Amino acid sequence: MACSPARTVQTPVIQQGISGFVYQESGNRMPMKSVEPGGKSTGPDLPKGLSTTVYIYEATSLGQVSRVDVSPFYTAIRTKQVATAHSDSTGAFTVGLAPGTYSLFVKQGDRFYANSFDSNNLINPVTVEKDRLTRTKIIVNSSATY
Repeated sequence: MACSPARTVQTPVIQQGISGFVYQESGNRMPMKSVEPGGKSTGPDLPKGLSTTVYIYEATSLGQVSRVDVSPFYTAIRTKQVATAHSDSTGAFTVGLAPGTYSLFVKQGDRFYANSFDSNNLINPVTVEKDRLTRTKIIVNSSATY
């Protein structure tokens, strides 16, 4: 009885959508530098990759969410969720999407988190163009001080 050759399944490469990283910053982020004995320079740690779920919604404005005071936290998003992506231990994620503008969120506990806006008050917007992979980064800095 002969053994059949093993099949390899190739995952299709995403060529249109969003590719990026989710980073977490915490602690004192002030740009101070000091020199410890032995000449080692100290300052804020580099952001760390965050393994999490990225929630992708239709382009969402401040009027389409329930916001916690003036914080970057949201309890409800009233636009359509179109996809999710999972970032790995380095924070890297990639998701295939149709051309358009999307808002990206992550969750902290039971709340959504996004801390950037454009001039039209769209929350953390990213635009996908036909046959292009848009690069982005999400920085979760709710436990950092500046």
